[in-house]
Amino acid sequence: MWICVAFDRICYRIMDNVVSLTLGSVMSGLGKQAKILSKHQQTAVLSFLETTRHSDRNKLIFLLSVRAGLRAKEIASITWSMVTDAEGQITDCIQLENAASKGRSGGTIWLNAELRQALIDYQQKTCKFTDADKKIIKSGRKNAMTAQMIVNLFYSWYRKLGFSGCSSHSGRRTFITNAARKISSVGGSMRDVQMLARHASLQMTQRYIDADVEAQKKVVQLV
Repeated sequence: MWICVAFDRICYRIMDNVVSLTLGSVMSGLGKQAKILSKHQQTAVLSFLETTRHSDRNKLIFLLSVRAGLRAKEIASITWSMVTDAEGQITDCIQLENAASKGRSGGTIWLNAELRQALIDYQQKTCKFTDADKKIIKSGRKNAMTAQMIVNLFYSWYRKLGFSGCSSHSGRRTFITNAARKISSVGGSMRDVQMLARHASLQMTQRYIDADVEAQKKVVQLV
């Protein structure tokens, strides 16, 4: 009899997992993409973060998202060695290691001037030369932060600002969308945007890009 009971329990667990996976897939398919942030909203976020505890760290987290397109896991995992040279100086790019990225999507991410300056300022306040292999982003208790903690921070900030539909992925989508809109002005192509986004395919990059209705209105007048 106990064999039957054990078998029933195993079957129940298997079915429960199948249902959970199915629902997860359905919700993922139906879920909306995180909204991108306008320039006004970006300014509002930075102004708001000035008023928060650990404001320098929080602003850096936001800039790593919106100016470098980093995911929550990557923000939590990035170390000083990925942004410094042999002398401990901030370089002009992030050498994101595969271990710190989603899957094996590490690579070179060139630093926006605003983000680079934020890294320099934060390094001067918090980092020692011997901290090269330590995480840049830490909690108030100086412990490493998890990806979920980063996700929760973004959720809290956007909720307080009333930015409905925004999440930890909004900064990344904003970065990729803005890069796509401006890449031709510097002689680049969508392949360069794909490299910055560290996507395996161009199709994935295109899914991240938000449509620009005003641009659509203008271009039809040129065709």
